[in-house]
Amino acid sequence: MDLATIIATLISGGAIGLILGLVGGGGSILAVPLLVYVVGIGSTHAAIGTAAVAVSANAMASLVGHARAGNVKWRCASVFALAGVVGAAIGAELGKAFDGQRLLTLFGLLMIGVGISMLRKRSTILAPDVRLTRTSARLLLPRLIPIGLLTGLAAGFFGIGGGFLIVPGLMLAAAMPLRYAVGSSLMVVTALGLTTAGSYAISGLVDWLITGLLVAGGILGTMSGIVIGKKLGAREGVLERGFAMLVIAIGAYVAISGS
Repeated sequence: MDLATIIATLISGGAIGLILGLVGGGGSILAVPLLVYVVGIGSTHAAIGTAAVAVSANAMASLVGHARAGNVKWRCASVFALAGVVGAAIGAELGKAFDGQRLLTLFGLLMIGVGISMLRKRSTILAPDVRLTRTSARLLLPRLIPIGLLTGLAAGFFGIGGGFLIVPGLMLAAAMPLRYAVGSSLMVVTALGLTTAGSYAISGLVDWLITGLLVAGGILGTMSGIVIGKKLGAREGVLERGFAMLVIAIGAYVAISGS
């Protein structure tokens, strides 16, 4: 591996970690395009497998910081994650059987759709004190399980952590405010990423050297993202809109390049 590739990989890892630390998701949706177009991994499937390992490791590092801040709704996140793991296992097998170029095109279209949805105003009444108990289970479980399953399916199929889907999914299912959804999503991203990564690793579709460099860059990016996120906490709407536009732009490029 030449020096240029090493630097490109470290920078890509830093970008993934920075976004995970800032908004709790989205780093994974950028990971595959970064690996294909910046780092230069030739195989879409190898890029997906490598991204899954790196994103789950970076999400785990970011989860520690958010857990210390009390931003994780553990019970809701656990149910969502368990349902998501089932979906991710199924999705990963489907994704590996899909043509790489078509998979990249669909991935780009998904990015565009998600970016547009992020720009829409949310009308959900938030519940900061939401907890999964025997009393609330009748209301929460019918929402957490199917949304978690569908999110996991998409995460496994496209080889992404799914944070950009999990955050709005948790807000929809449990009406939790953004900061709790961000913190809780990182637990789910870790679980889904490890499920997808395990499937691709078994198939020999993970570049471990690049993974190590991505994780190294990602840890630094994650710490920076958490610090910046605290300083810009009052302007999280601006962050979300900016990131949504970035996702749409990259999605359009990926969709056109993959077709």
